[in-house]
Amino acid sequence: MVDEWPEPSAEAAAMIVAGVLQVVDPPQAWIDEFNDAALRGVRLDEIADDPVLVEALRRTNEGNLAQWAQHNLAAPGARVPIRVVEDGAEMVREMVRRGLDSGMLDAFRTAQSVAWRRWMEICFSLTDDVEVLREVLDVTSRSIDAFIDDTVGALADQIAVARAQLAGDTHAERRAAVALVLEGAPIDDARAEAQLHYRLSGPQTAVVLSGAGMSMNRLESVCDSIMAANRLGRRLTVLAGADRLWVWFPADDLEVDEESIPSGIRIAIGLSGRGREAFRRSHFQALGADQTLVRLGSARRVVRYEDLALIGAIVDDRRVVDDFVQQTLGDLTGADPELRECMRIWFGQLCNSTATAARLYTHRNTVVRRLARAEELLPVELSRNAITVAAALEVQHWLE
Repeated sequence: MVDEWPEPSAEAAAMIVAGVLQVVDPPQAWIDEFNDAALRGVRLDEIADDPVLVEALRRTNEGNLAQWAQHNLAAPGARVPIRVVEDGAEMVREMVRRGLDSGMLDAFRTAQSVAWRRWMEICFSLTDDVEVLREVLDVTSRSIDAFIDDTVGALADQIAVARAQLAGDTHAERRAAVALVLEGAPIDDARAEAQLHYRLSGPQTAVVLSGAGMSMNRLESVCDSIMAANRLGRRLTVLAGADRLWVWFPADDLEVDEESIPSGIRIAIGLSGRGREAFRRSHFQALGADQTLVRLGSARRVVRYEDLALIGAIVDDRRVVDDFVQQTLGDLTGADPELRECMRIWFGQLCNSTATAARLYTHRNTVVRRLARAEELLPVELSRNAITVAAALEVQHWLE
């Protein structure tokens, strides 16, 4: 499991909110200093004379500041999701057309250092309690760093795609055609298939494949291995970022052995189906499963949509998820993992102890003993809370 995100004490949380209230409506001098720092980033002097691009950068910069502030009012010190807006993507595309590369992302680091100095001034003005001050600075430093890292990573992906488009990369051409199909545009199958060099009729199973820091060759080789294991002769692959692929396989089912997937690579698989609608639906299911796995902080390498469909429908905040598991399972949360896994499999086998024993390769009496012990540890009698317990066990299975 990944490290849990730190949750501030009540005193620190209150101080963060008090400080953020000053950030939400800052003096214009602060905003000007913040934006001027961004414009001093690597090579950004090349756009200084273009008012449209300068204004786009300012909007992006101020939007990021507002994003962090608003989320910290609601969840002080929490990890803040990146801000995704079309005008930011258009700014990236235009800057790439000017010959700028990922070096321009230095602008956000420069702006961050200015914002951090202002934030420290605010914090020092709010308290003389050294311990609370230390906690606030530690928690918010992690929150700010993560937000900027995530934002820069997302922009780097956009830069990679924009550069590929400018170079006439076939991935970009395919992505444009795929986008029309995914958006439900009135493009007929024959035309779409001619652009994709892939049939939309027949079986479809979509995959989202990610690998932070992995080369495209490494990701492509994983796709080759999946094709070989499933005896497939073709696939459709679209570059979705610097280290991210969208893939479609013409298969009614897709077997993927998690043990064969290299460490650091994550694969999310949508439900299989047939035809154009299955092409779309399976892709969005794979995207949803991938996003749920990331929100859970799970280290598992292969996930199927059906594994996380229920969790994906209820999960948004990891802290809420952890609280749900703890409140539902009680002492069972920290008990022997064999007890939880036994009960989870038992639910999956329609509460049949004999089938559970066969699935776990153990004796039925062992299953009965484990179930009895697991039920003793639950805070609420199982007969009154069975569905909730089953959901909590499934969540913890994916967290472990």
